Amino acid sequence: MFSYDRIEKSARYILKKIKVIPTVAIILGSGLNEYYENVSERIEIPYRDIPDFPESTALGHSSKLVFGKLKGKYVIMMCGRFHFYEGYSMEQCAFPVNVFKAMGVKTLIVTNSAGCINTEFEAGDLMLIKDHIKLTYDSPLRGRNVQEMGPRFNDMSTAYTPRLIEIAKEVAYGLGITLREGVYAFMPGPSYETPAEIRALGVLGADAVGMSTVAEVIAAAHCGLELLGISLLANMAAGISDKPLSADEVLEAGRKSTAVFSKLMDLIIEKI
Repeated sequence: MFSYDRIEKSARYILKKIKVIPTVAIILGSGLNEYYENVSERIEIPYRDIPDFPESTALGHSSKLVFGKLKGKYVIMMCGRFHFYEGYSMEQCAFPVNVFKAMGVKTLIVTNSAGCINTEFEAGDLMLIKDHIKLTYDSPLRGRNVQEMGPRFNDMSTAYTPRLIEIAKEVAYGLGITLREGVYAFMPGPSYETPAEIRALGVLGADAVGMSTVAEVIAAAHCGLELLGISLLANMAAGISDKPLSADEVLEAGRKSTAVFSKLMDLIIEKI
């Protein structure tokens, strides 16, 4: 694990740049990076300038933090996250979450683009994550525990904060937006899943599948952040439709969903 001193060093660097503790931190997923343009009074901090921050190499991800005001609140956004398939450890993938906690952030919103497994949902839908499945052996908490961040063995029963889930559902209902609710399955990538793997995940209860988010959620639960997770169901998963899967399709789905996603996120942030 990163030492608490290294976590604090990154937190101090960011706070020196922005001067204000953000109310909400947001991690923007594939195809959803344009949301940062809703932020006013923006301050942008390249990842390469932040101690111990990796660079994001994923298609459609930039490598910067964006701080500013949104709906009367100070927010900080990650425009580009870190993935296990990029060669980063689960610990590195989750490192920014610990930094946000050390900065004094109380609430984290994680977003992603995912493949849709549940055939009652449709590509293009937004889905609240109510729980997740992780079958890989690794964890961002493997190794020495950083006691300042949380306990050695942490509870995951309500990693996705029920209060925030209810706020999101109420907001979506008020806006007339279809907002699904389901279980997100983590797969390490970078290859898309096989049809057999998708059938197996469906049997296990997964509604969507992706290559990110779960390391961040584990870290958030460990350090006591309130958390909301939202997936854009960018396409139907392997074997459910006969279309070949591609990253371009994911990015295009993000572009098409920008207006609806922005309306939903704006009002959720206002009501938190």
